[in-house]
Amino acid sequence: MSPFLRRTKKPGGNPAERVVTLIGKPGCHLCDDAQEVIEAVCAETGAVWEKKDITRDEALHKEYWEQIPVVLIDGAQHTFWRVDPARLRSALTD
Repeated sequence: MSPFLRRTKKPGGNPAERVVTLIGKPGCHLCDDAQEVIEAVCAETGAVWEKKDITRDEALHKEYWEQIPVVLIDGAQHTFWRVDPARLRSALTD
């Protein structure tokens, strides 16, 4: 199964126990757009979010540089380039 399509929900998980990771870089307008969506959805659901900069992490740069912004949920890739708020909310709450 493609990591883009993989279901990232932990069975029986509480959104407040979920961690959303935004992987991007400074000066990336898509990363800024993704951050706005992530901040809003995480504020609504209670999920925690963090931001990682690929320019400061060689392994992340090597893996994701063509896809940024990349969004992970609990370490599993959820999406890249554009973040759909409804899809992110669903992954965190369903």
